[in-house]
This record gives sequence, structure tokens and C-alpha cells, in this order.
Amino acid sequence: MILALAALIDFIINIPFGYWRASEKQFSFNWFLSIHITIPFIVLLRHYSGIGFALYTYPIMILSFFSGQYFGKIIYKYLKKKGYSVSKCICKDVFNIYK
Repeated sequence: MILALAALIDFIINIPFGYWRASEKQFSFNWFLSIHITIPFIVLLRHYSGIGFALYTYPIMILSFFSGQYFGKIIYKYLKKKGYSVSKCICKDVFNIYK
């Protein structure tokens, strides 16, 4: 149960960073930053949730990490395709849509 909750938090944390990554030029500094900036938070999450670094937790946490990044990218592309004004911040864009 704790592992599932940690994976869900990992997924949610990575959505805005996947959104940001989609707006950056591939392999630029900001592109790499948008991928790697969440890693210290995930390490702290693993430590304080008590799941630790057991081998069986890696596939689940890695899958949730990349799923969150991918879902953020999908949101960015969807909003751009629909003709909304998109920036690098998902919070700002969602607020502008529903204002």
C-alpha cells in the first residue's frame, strides 16, 4: 500500500515537469533539468515513506516516474493542438483556460 502511494506521488510530481520538458528543445540544459530535478524529491520520498531502495520497488517507481513525464507531455501537446496559448508552466496554463 505504501509503495502504491509513493508511486502515485511520484507520478503526480512528474506531471508538471513533463509538461515543462515538452516545451523545451531536446537535449538542452532546461530539458535535462526538467527530467532530473525531481530525483532528489523521489529519493526523499522513498526514504521517509519507508519503502527504501529494495530491488522490487525500482520497476514500479521508474514506471511512475516516466508515466508522469509522459502524461505531462501529452497534456502539453493536447493544449497546443486545441489552440490554447501554452507556456512552460502547467499551472498557469490551466488557470488561463478556466478563468
